Amino acid sequence: MSVADSNSVNNHFPPNGRKRQLNTHSTSPANDRTQTKLRFPPEKRTRLSLEDSDTAHPSSSSSSAEDMAHTAGHTETNNKLSFSNSFAAHSKAGINNHTRKPGQGKKLVIKNRKIKPDLPENYEVQTWEKLRVAIRAVHTQQPISYSLEELYQAVENMCSHRMAAKLYDNLRVECERHVQSLAPGFRQPDVDDARFLLVVNRQWTAHCSQMIMIRSIFLYLDRTYAVPSTSLLSIWDLGLDLFGSLIVSQGRVRNRVVKGILALIHRERCGESVDRSLLKNLLRMLVDLQMYQEVFEIEFLRETETVYRSEALRMLRDPEFTLPDYLAHVDRRLSQESDRLLHYLNKSTRKPLVLCVEKQLIGEHQQELLDKGFESLLESTRYHDLTLLYKLLLRFKNGLALLSKAFSEYIKKSGAAIVSDCERDKTMVQELLELKTKVDGVICQAFQGNERFHDVVRDSFESVINRRQNKPAELIAKYVDIQLRSGNKEWSDEELDKLLDRVMVLFRYIHGKDVFEAFYKKDLAKRLLLGKSASFDAEKSMLLKLKTECGPNFTSKLEGMFKDMELSKEMVSNFKEMPRHRVSGNIELNVNVLTMGYWPTYTPMEVVLPPDMVQYLEAFKAFYLNKHSGRKLQWQPSLGLCVLKAFFTHGEKELQVSLFQGLVLLQFNDADKLLLSDIKAATGIEDSELTRTMQSLSLGRARVLLKLSKGKDVTDSDEFAYNREFKHKLCRIKINQVQMKETVEENVSTNERVFQDRQYQVDAAIVRIMKMRRTLPHNLLVSECISQLRFNIRPADLKKRMESLIDRDYIRRSKENSSIYEYIA
Repeated sequence: MSVADSNSVNNHFPPNGRKRQLNTHSTSPANDRTQTKLRFPPEKRTRLSLEDSDTAHPSSSSSSAEDMAHTAGHTETNNKLSFSNSFAAHSKAGINNHTRKPGQGKKLVIKNRKIKPDLPENYEVQTWEKLRVAIRAVHTQQPISYSLEELYQAVENMCSHRMAAKLYDNLRVECERHVQSLAPGFRQPDVDDARFLLVVNRQWTAHCSQMIMIRSIFLYLDRTYAVPSTSLLSIWDLGLDLFGSLIVSQGRVRNRVVKGILALIHRERCGESVDRSLLKNLLRMLVDLQMYQEVFEIEFLRETETVYRSEALRMLRDPEFTLPDYLAHVDRRLSQESDRLLHYLNKSTRKPLVLCVEKQLIGEHQQELLDKGFESLLESTRYHDLTLLYKLLLRFKNGLALLSKAFSEYIKKSGAAIVSDCERDKTMVQELLELKTKVDGVICQAFQGNERFHDVVRDSFESVINRRQNKPAELIAKYVDIQLRSGNKEWSDEELDKLLDRVMVLFRYIHGKDVFEAFYKKDLAKRLLLGKSASFDAEKSMLLKLKTECGPNFTSKLEGMFKDMELSKEMVSNFKEMPRHRVSGNIELNVNVLTMGYWPTYTPMEVVLPPDMVQYLEAFKAFYLNKHSGRKLQWQPSLGLCVLKAFFTHGEKELQVSLFQGLVLLQFNDADKLLLSDIKAATGIEDSELTRTMQSLSLGRARVLLKLSKGKDVTDSDEFAYNREFKHKLCRIKINQVQMKETVEENVSTNERVFQDRQYQVDAAIVRIMKMRRTLPHNLLVSECISQLRFNIRPADLKKRMESLIDRDYIRRSKENSSIYEYIA
């Protein structure tokens, strides 16, 4: 039997047999205990049956635990549970008495109520009136007469009885009425833009708060009816749509809002302080109303473009603004715009805003900025400004191309000023090294090591160094010679090695490397033969660098020079160890045997040697020819060195001099005074060498001879005397020979020897090209040869080599056209 009272239904709660109400907002003293309500919606009311195991009905024998589990599981899935206050004892729902075990108790079965109770006729009207009062209280910011739980339950009851559609329409009409009532407040013409924004912000903030409260009351309607529907807006979106369509979308209001926001941003860009929270709220309003991009962002970007275009033109035309000042200003502006994005602008504006600022301040004036002061930044190595310029130009498609071009022009301009000025030949290599160090530092510290700029440096230096044919190669060879001489104490071994690495970079840019080889070989020979090399290890290190750079063929002759020096030491040692080759006298002789193919060509010179030295040389010659039959020895006295022991009034000294200086000093063993003509007859030294020799002995720092006539010029009538009063703090004194400046004829001679060596390469290139092409016009053959050869060559010199090959029957002229060459197989 089921007992349930379904005749009375409270307008706050669904029917449940007993009316109980809990008002959580009541503060009445009579409400001294809390009553708990657990409810189902009407269609899911449950019935509690108490089945007596002693009263069993045959028809209920099919009931099982599965039915009970299903019923219980259905009950557990409901958030609110309402038990009926009456119990029913049924025999037909019970378990068969014959199947129950002894001692088994009674079972409770919970089943869904199938009968849906009816609502009173005035329930919908009364409930909506209560809700309408609550909505208006929210809109007018007045206290609500009912508890939120009571209002929520009322909404739930109406939705459960299929009143959701009408309830949603009533809510929409009520919200629309309220928003329309706000519209006149936005049409006041006497309110300025600043106060107008405050009004909009205040009304928007209040509207949002009201819609949050209304949605919390109608949450059940929102979740079960509005949100699942594809044709309806959620309650929150409904509030936004009404405010946007009835207020903000109106032309006057929209324009004033956008105008006011842009005015505040402009004031902030001019340095004034503005209310950022106001801007943030208003812009968030436009975002929520889906009007940000269409209404505000387009106008904002247009305003930004205008502001920064005029600002850029004004600053670039101002002569007081330098490039560093402008770059700092651009960086500051970009930082300010990023700050606005962080505080109140929407993130969708970031990319177009940054692109707009960069384009107006940098993109439209890239070349003008580079022309304005890029060269001065490089000259003063302002790495910070160069880094900033690089990062700004990097953001544009053609920015790096323009920067690379300007960088290349600076290198070419600076390098050409160094290479083309003949008066700067003495410092050319050092200045080129300094320029290379500077631009490398700019690439590393300012251009973030971008490989593109390394290529620019390589091409620019290659163009600069080779614009003056052969001379840079010669000067680089002489610079290396100065650094490797024994007199250079400026560098440690480690520093010298690093310096040579830097020189090798310049060497890498040279086209005429054979010119470098010719001058380097000549200077290396002097260092080895005259003992002027600072370090044998440094010489070997430089040789290894050249071999690594150019291959073993390039250094084969240089390696042969070192090999000759080592073999000569071994040979002299063997010569001295043999008793039969020992000669009488108090001299000690060392001989360097040089292979003519490895060493530079020297002009033979005959001089009169002392008898003891002649005897020693003849003995060594016999020893050498006996060991190497068929060879020929030719003495080169111009490369000889000797050490003499001299006696002066103030003591005994050792003089380290050249062979020519030694021969002159030996003449004063027999006389205290001699004329230059007498010395020339006794030694056989040619005039130019004898003049330099006498100047070094009588006019230099160590004056072991005295020139009795005044003046620095030496003539045949000049008389020289032995300086017995000579004194020096050192016991062993090195007297350097006066160096003869390299004449134009000697330079031409060296270059001619280089060209003679190049002739074989030119001939090979011509024959190789003609063998492949068989027939070729003259101009095309010339261009092909120039492209294949690694050194510069004049077309006239190429034509001479072609004529030589024609004479030797390698090629011939075509019978039909003399300007066409044919290959002879």
